Amino acid sequence: MPFRPALARRAALALLVAPAVARAQAAPWPTRPVRILVAWTPGGGVDVPIRLLLPKMQEVLGQPIVVENRGGASGSIGAAHVAQQPADGYTVLADAAAHVSNDTLMRGLTFDYATAFAPVTQVSVLPHVLVVKPDFPARTLAELVAQAKQRPGQLTYSSSGIAAGPHLASALLSRLAGIEVVHVPYRGSAAALADVLAGTVSFTFSTVPAASPLVQEGRLRALAVSTRERLAAFPDVPTVAEQRFPGFELNEWVALWVPAATPPAIIARLHEAAAAALAEPAVQRRYTEIGILPVGSTPAQLAAFAAEQRARLVELIRAENIRLE
Repeated sequence: MPFRPALARRAALALLVAPAVARAQAAPWPTRPVRILVAWTPGGGVDVPIRLLLPKMQEVLGQPIVVENRGGASGSIGAAHVAQQPADGYTVLADAAAHVSNDTLMRGLTFDYATAFAPVTQVSVLPHVLVVKPDFPARTLAELVAQAKQRPGQLTYSSSGIAAGPHLASALLSRLAGIEVVHVPYRGSAAALADVLAGTVSFTFSTVPAASPLVQEGRLRALAVSTRERLAAFPDVPTVAEQRFPGFELNEWVALWVPAATPPAIIARLHEAAAAALAEPAVQRRYTEIGILPVGSTPAQLAAFAAEQRARLVELIRAENIRLE
């Protein structure tokens, strides 16, 4: 075979470049602080579970983690920002269940939730509990449904906002039960609960951390929980599913996401750090105290869960003609 100088030069260059490429591929990650952008306000149901993970995650990653809250528009403002960031693992999105329903509810989004992000892990589940005033004339879910059927359009329920978890849980219940109840949306769970306490509305689905103290004080009565199984916080309160509505399950949840093209090795490291934090006894104990259920799913499990949730919620939103006003 004749000697070809150009080919020889390319071969020599390849030998020089190969070790550098190998070193670059083997470079440790992260080498600088990681930012977790919480797409919701400080101190809420997304922010609190994430901040409890930070000490162990920082230990595993060997770098500081900075939390930034960028709330608004049902999480879409923060999500839009992360969707535009480099896919290098240094910006992570912490989002709620709205992640799988905003595409259906909102017009003019600059990104597609289903394709803009890669899953890291589902961090937690934030269950709902259906509550009424202690003197409300229904001591069980069956009695509440019976009243609604006897008085169509007269019973009301509050929520923390249109298309928020409590709204969707109530909409699903009313659909399955075949009842007509009136939705009264508020800006936040505190106002939604306040009007149940005042007797202005009939009932609400509230998150466990918000409702639990009021139930313990006897200021509210819990009729059902939205999870598949009963909760340690309310061991004597049956699930909706076991009260003639099998399969009912609709909760708030928190998950971590990164821009779609993030390398799998980086996603694996983030998952490893989050899983280690969720396994910490102190984190699990604190989660239990405030009514949060830890999850720690794999990226593949989160992808499957999100797809299932998206299909369920999109069908419910369209069937009930739910719109953001």
